Amino acid sequence: MALEDVTQRLYRITGALERASVPYALVGGQAVALWVATKEPAAVRTTKDVDLLLGRVDLSRALAAARSVEMDYFEVLGVGMFLDRQDPHPRHAVHLVWAGEKVRADYPCPSPGVDESEPLADGLRVVSLAGLVRMKLMSHRDQDRVHLRDLIDVELIDRALLAQLPSELASRLEALLSEMGR
Repeated sequence: MALEDVTQRLYRITGALERASVPYALVGGQAVALWVATKEPAAVRTTKDVDLLLGRVDLSRALAAARSVEMDYFEVLGVGMFLDRQDPHPRHAVHLVWAGEKVRADYPCPSPGVDESEPLADGLRVVSLAGLVRMKLMSHRDQDRVHLRDLIDVELIDRALLAQLPSELASRLEALLSEMGR
């Protein structure tokens, strides 16, 4: 039931954004799942939330799109999110990441731009693989390392990516690749 709720929420908000011509890209666990599914659908992990990359300049249009599907915008501790009017809990929200901006001041680089995305399953816009890897390496939480291991395991990430990363991020990826014998 919970997985169906997440999937339904994902399609509601992305459909509304598409209809309103608001550029977006899925990021986070949903993006990892969609990328993993391109190689090995059986290796996909479920995730409990939806994370979207949006340009701040598109916020007013995104707000109108969200309202059209019964979602309202809130900010909690500096994190923007769309909350479902029927289930207004932050854990069930659509969390927003601002394109081209640092999520945290100490991150070595900003989030990718919305234009650094491509359509994957069902035409959903998903951040590029390189952009997703950078985001996961910057956050570097346990769940981010698990997501990176999943991408490595299905051979979406290899050592060729190291040269494209800032040194701090490259060393984090190098450690994961070495740990997995790659």
